[in-house]
Amino acid sequence: MKPHAPITLEEIHQAQKRIIDAAIRTPLVRLNVDDPNREIYLKLENLQPIGSFKLRGAVNAMRAADPDTLKAGVWTASAGNMAQGVAWGARSLGIECTVVVPDNAATAKLNAITELGAGIIKIPPADWFDLVLRSHDYPGMSGLFIHPASDRHVMAGQGTIGLEIVEDLPDVDAVITPFGAGGLTAGVASAVRALRPETRLYACELETGAPLAPSLKAGKPVTIETRPAPGFATGFSGAPTVAAEMWPILSQVIDDSLVMSVADLISAIRLLVERNHVVAEGAGAAAVASALAGGAGEGKIACVVSGGHIDRDQLIDVLGRG
Repeated sequence: MKPHAPITLEEIHQAQKRIIDAAIRTPLVRLNVDDPNREIYLKLENLQPIGSFKLRGAVNAMRAADPDTLKAGVWTASAGNMAQGVAWGARSLGIECTVVVPDNAATAKLNAITELGAGIIKIPPADWFDLVLRSHDYPGMSGLFIHPASDRHVMAGQGTIGLEIVEDLPDVDAVITPFGAGGLTAGVASAVRALRPETRLYACELETGAPLAPSLKAGKPVTIETRPAPGFATGFSGAPTVAAEMWPILSQVIDDSLVMSVADLISAIRLLVERNHVVAEGAGAAAVASALAGGAGEGKIACVVSGGHIDRDQLIDVLGRG
């Protein structure tokens, strides 16, 4: 796959028109904490019909495709949220959908995929990361492959979040997005950079697998050693490197990547429930954890709460640690 240039505002505005009847315009609300140095805002993508932002990119990619290419169905590689987005879109179009997932994907996400009518293929996490980061293929698959990140239509769809943040908070000082494969970060940062160049733009990663931060420091993609992430952070953490085709755009549009501890992430999940009655998965709470740690500086900080799919038992365990 060829390296990507930054997503243009025209592409993002086109996406906004395509998905207007599918994705909701989620609220941007203040985090209920007293902090003299910063105002933290929550972009609540966990309120989308599938419980995550992935609906935006998935629907845009399918609606932008040639209808003839969709006749054989669609497939994607996802730890859960993109799978639900593609499955939701496929069901609305009446076409088949198959999802390749890592075999440690959260049960709540797998159940949701099945309920949307998609077929599931489980593979080891290392093979899944190779599919997402390198091969973009899997034996026996047919139909249109919708990459969970490095697809321009997917990134443009995610970029509509950036449009909404700037519309709702015109003087936003910083925006933080959780980094998995990079589609959300690339799309949102492209939109905000074009509309408000002075805004600081950050990705955020979990310490168990954070390839973007050292890559930005080195000026090129590097490969890191990873370790298992907590179950509630599966899919958000664990990639050993940054996809080659994503590097050019990510290195241009973001200022840095903030790396958080597992303990800080757990605290953020708990804080969102206690202060704002918001249920977030690991990736969904990651931006908040980074903002609270101070890495994004001061001022008005918008955090993308990317999704709310966390298994009930995992949430009970996290809340019980307080």
